[in-house]
Amino acid sequence: MENGNVVSGDKPTVMVTNDDGIDAPGLRALVRALVSTNLIHVLVFAPDSERSAASHCVSWQRAVTVKKVDVPGATAFAVSGTPADSTSLGISKKIFPSVPDLVVSGINLGCNCGYDIVYSGTVGGAREAFFHGIPSVAVSYDCYNMVGRKLNVDDFTLCAEASIPIITAMLAEISKKTYPQNCFLNINVPREVANNKGYRLTKQGKCFYKMGWTQVTSEAQEGTISPAKVMEIKPPGNTEVCSEESSLSTKEEHLVFKLDITVTPLSALSPAEIDSVAFFKKWLPGVS
Repeated sequence: MENGNVVSGDKPTVMVTNDDGIDAPGLRALVRALVSTNLIHVLVFAPDSERSAASHCVSWQRAVTVKKVDVPGATAFAVSGTPADSTSLGISKKIFPSVPDLVVSGINLGCNCGYDIVYSGTVGGAREAFFHGIPSVAVSYDCYNMVGRKLNVDDFTLCAEASIPIITAMLAEISKKTYPQNCFLNINVPREVANNKGYRLTKQGKCFYKMGWTQVTSEAQEGTISPAKVMEIKPPGNTEVCSEESSLSTKEEHLVFKLDITVTPLSALSPAEIDSVAFFKKWLPGVS
């Protein structure tokens, strides 16, 4: 391929990033699944610690450090910045000699649908690649709603394996230069991934979490008339998870999100253009 990408006959290059940090189980499971195909050259450029809800924040007022990390089967670096920083540096040729064919951001701990994509650092990592004309996809796992049981390595392994067909199908289109350039993908894998019914094309929904605030008053400090007051954020609690919108009813949407892997084309700050949606409507049924 041109512009510094992998040439014909070589393995395509996939760069992995995330917002949960380079040691997150979702990222490690995804890397293992990619490496196990023996068809992909895997790079990792991810935050050195959790950067959840970082959105598309970039570090332009401070230096960012980069450290080589041991990730089996991949060439990997940890970044003291945000997901968008990680992607930007990873595709800049400052560290890696070439530009990856595809950027995959994830696997995120928890789904990213509706207005969550505005807050999401996972989506921010994929969007940054899109800004630079590099195909990208954000992958999230609805793992926080597994009532009654704890997550384990097998959960993330199944999620990663469920993502491989669409990643390899994307790479096939990229190699043929038929992949749409005016959107990137947002994938949400259902909690019971072992029983999923395949991929379903959706559009961005409108639901979101409402953040609550609690005022906390400290003890009166010496020399002050009234106690000092600070504000701390209160977690939103058990807010119902909503699916991406489709042509289905609300009840059916909920079933789709539980059983199907939703695939949502996105643009910079809005849904993808009509021609991209038309492409994926024809393409997605062929992904096995």
